[in-house]
Amino acid sequence: MQSRTTSVTVLGLGRMGAALAEALLRDGHTVTVWNRSAAKAAPLVAKGAVQAPDAGAAIAASPLVIVCLSVYANAEEILASDALAGRTVVQLTSGAPDQARAMAGLVTGRGARYLDGGIMAVPQMIGGPGALILYSGDADAFTRHKDVLAAFGEARHVGADPGLAPLLDFALLDAMYGMYAGVYHAIALARSGGVTASEFTPMITDWLAAMMPAFPEQARALDAGEFGTDVSSVATSQIAFPTLIETSVRQGVDPAPLLPMRDLLDRAVADGHGADGLHRLIPLLETGKG
Repeated sequence: MQSRTTSVTVLGLGRMGAALAEALLRDGHTVTVWNRSAAKAAPLVAKGAVQAPDAGAAIAASPLVIVCLSVYANAEEILASDALAGRTVVQLTSGAPDQARAMAGLVTGRGARYLDGGIMAVPQMIGGPGALILYSGDADAFTRHKDVLAAFGEARHVGADPGLAPLLDFALLDAMYGMYAGVYHAIALARSGGVTASEFTPMITDWLAAMMPAFPEQARALDAGEFGTDVSSVATSQIAFPTLIETSVRQGVDPAPLLPMRDLLDRAVADGHGADGLHRLIPLLETGKG
């Protein structure tokens, strides 16, 4: 079911902005678009979008304004418009939490409602299964427009603080890049022994899938302040790590991705947490003390 709001503006038509506009068109909405390079609007106009002559006209065209630009500075310039009054701005430009809070102040100061978002998808995923967008800010605005936002993928409101969605966006990217670093290092290590990436990668995906179910219980224990383990302790991993690093060096593989984890394990043992589970490392990251 669609929201009562069926007129939507999209500011910014890079790959992601264009994907958002296309998803709205597929969902039957009236879509007004604007981009600094006007030629980028042509494919969307051919599919039924209306091209605004300037950003102010685009904002004035719809009660719901989606912003997807390269940087916040560009958004600040465009949203310094009197046309914002009475509208809801959904900021999907990637930025830091403090930037989101500042933008919220700018937008609400001009009489508009504000939501910030973190897109957990690539452009090709928008509008399909698996696309998730986190939103934070004005909860009433989210409720009012949730059905429209669902055109992009799962729409999840995570809190009233406008900076929370960007924070969780970066936290999830943190997990992704950490995983990539581990996977790429593992592939390099396997290749040093003559095993191809194609041969080894299914082993990685199976191994990681087997490990994933441990995280919810670790999260529960962390929140409860429980750090015991009947699986693998901090000390067990710390003892194994020097050999892992030495093997990498001997195989001609740079151990750089492993060194921060080694240092963290060493700190945990030095602080007397060797018998604890690996989730004990999280407080060390938060406080530097554990």
